[in-house]
Amino acid sequence: MNIQQLENELWEAADQLRANSKLTASEYSMPVLGLIFLRHADNRFKAYLPEIEDGIHPKMPPTQREKLIKLGFQGKAAIYLPEEARFDRIVSLPQGANVGEAIDIAMDVIEAEYEVLKGALPRGYTAFEPDLLADLVKIFDRPAIKSARGDVFGRIYEYFLNKFAMSGAQEGGEFFTPPSLVRMIVNVIEPDHGLVLDPACGSAGMFVQSGHFIEDVRHEVVNDAVTFHGQEKSETNTKLARMNLVVHGLDASNIRQGNTFYDQAEHLVGQCNFVMANPPFNVDGVDTKKVAAQDDPLGRLPFGLPGTNAKTGAISNANSLWIQYFYSYLNKTGRAGFVMASSASDAGNKDREIREKLVKTGHVDVMMAIGNKFFYTRSLPCTLWFFDKGKPQHLQDQVLMIDARNVYHVVSARSHVFTEEQLANLNAIVWLYRGEQEKFVAQVGRYQRQVDDWLASLPERILADNAAVKDLAAKLSVFAEDATLVELNANQREDDQITQAALDSLRSELTTACADKAADEAIVVTLEACLQARSAIATADMTEHDSQVVLQSKLDALAPLLKATAKVLEVRHKQWLKLLDTVEKSFRGRLSNVFDGKANREAKRALLAADTKKNEAPTVRDALLEALKQAVYFIHQGHWLHSRFPDGTFENVPGLCRAVPIDGENSIAANDYSLTPVRYVGVAPGSAEDDENFAEMLREIHEELTELNEKAEVLANRIASNFGELMG
Repeated sequence: MNIQQLENELWEAADQLRANSKLTASEYSMPVLGLIFLRHADNRFKAYLPEIEDGIHPKMPPTQREKLIKLGFQGKAAIYLPEEARFDRIVSLPQGANVGEAIDIAMDVIEAEYEVLKGALPRGYTAFEPDLLADLVKIFDRPAIKSARGDVFGRIYEYFLNKFAMSGAQEGGEFFTPPSLVRMIVNVIEPDHGLVLDPACGSAGMFVQSGHFIEDVRHEVVNDAVTFHGQEKSETNTKLARMNLVVHGLDASNIRQGNTFYDQAEHLVGQCNFVMANPPFNVDGVDTKKVAAQDDPLGRLPFGLPGTNAKTGAISNANSLWIQYFYSYLNKTGRAGFVMASSASDAGNKDREIREKLVKTGHVDVMMAIGNKFFYTRSLPCTLWFFDKGKPQHLQDQVLMIDARNVYHVVSARSHVFTEEQLANLNAIVWLYRGEQEKFVAQVGRYQRQVDDWLASLPERILADNAAVKDLAAKLSVFAEDATLVELNANQREDDQITQAALDSLRSELTTACADKAADEAIVVTLEACLQARSAIATADMTEHDSQVVLQSKLDALAPLLKATAKVLEVRHKQWLKLLDTVEKSFRGRLSNVFDGKANREAKRALLAADTKKNEAPTVRDALLEALKQAVYFIHQGHWLHSRFPDGTFENVPGLCRAVPIDGENSIAANDYSLTPVRYVGVAPGSAEDDENFAEMLREIHEELTELNEKAEVLANRIASNFGELMG
């Protein structure tokens, strides 16, 4: 998903609403989310429709055909949309049509199909200005939003909360948990059976991701494998949770509205196989009397009441309340994963006593420190907590601490995420800690096979790139040989004449560029090395760690060559593009009869990077450099795992992870029962790899700065020339 493009288009929609709507933000928030619901429902409907239609005879009568389509959506991770609710129909309404009425009807027919959505879908679209509503519908029909995947519903919802500063927008992650953190929680606790509870479910992103896990990893039908139970304080968010589950084909019948601090959900205490949540952090003012009776008959506070405010008697910080609730809802073998403020793992007084009792159960499984900028509306660090009441006996005297603060991918200056591979690599640490070496080996094998896939694509991409370069070289050579000074200088001022020396210099540059064999030689060497690497991959036993280690060493040796080849090819691209620029501007090529402007533009386009902001298709250059880059990237992922766990078994890695004993020297008890990973894992020593990455980054910055300086010089000269003409 192109997040930047998605945000740009959502920002345009937000601008339209702020500038042109007579409604306030609180009045148009739910209707906008209703449009997003229709858009996303339509996306998922269309994803499954071709498969369903393939099984229906093309000459089937329309009414009967529609009944079979509806039947075909049973058990799918999508909902059936009646004709009146399909987004294409709304988008294609003629100018002047009542778009608001059409959307209201769409909501009516969906609720008629899905009882669980009764009263959840917004209405009142006729209150919108017709032109504004029509423009919004068109914005939501653009490619970036149409092609959005994953829990995009929650993402867009949080975006609008943030941009409109609506109620709840400043409460950090109360409504929306970053997808990276949701996926990390799901990966570690593996919610694939029984009762799954989220007592602060927001827009139900935890359940949506659990559904993906069950479908994609376990290959099972979600609604057959698990029963989701969600509770949410806000009526708006309860509706959103139902909408989000239904749009993914998940059972939303157990989503209820209620304040989890006080509404007990008694039937779920001690019954849940999995608990997952992102509760609001650091809430104060919780009414002590409403939380539980003194004897706590439900057992939701197994470690005691948190500290209270001396003046009001209210609970001063509810973090320890949430932690105990999550623990108490688990059955005897249940697992929990949740997001918590970083301060909770070190808090003192009553919170420290509660934490001590919790640690002594042996059920704290993993603690993972997360860095800043993962939350969409607020930049704050947090910690992921994991419980496992079914934890093996030999692990009950320790807790796995992971410091993931330095593991992230920068999306923008204010937004970080985990990549697919970072999620997998952090998960691999947990696998090894639990003794699941086969999963670690399988993950490394996936990386090495992906390297093979990218290497396999290189010959064809190199061929296409060579053809593009030679095509441009041939066109420029024709110009240099056939252009005449008479033609080039026609109708030009005397002081702006092109000299024979300049033309001869251009011809010499082109001859030198055509004779440059550096790129050709690099390609030959690279292709030979890739062939050898692919042969090694083909003969390696991907089920054996030792075999993977041998293969990884060969791939590690290949990576610098692939990087160097990419640089040589980049230099070649820049060289020919610079020569084309010289011909066009310094030699006024476009005015020459021997310069084919259209053909040169096409040749140039192949050697330029596509503009991703405009959703341009990858160019020939992009395809080649992407193959080289991705091959190096997946080599690096395998190296990341093997360099930290060379024997394919868990070990403490300074700066990353440590299995910390509960008692004894350097233990959790010795550190006042702190559960802050940073206290235990230490600092990673500097490595040659880090030095190389830093040097590589400096080289890239230097090259980019040089290029920008060259462009600035050309621009300055052009401005000076134009200014001279104006003054002359």
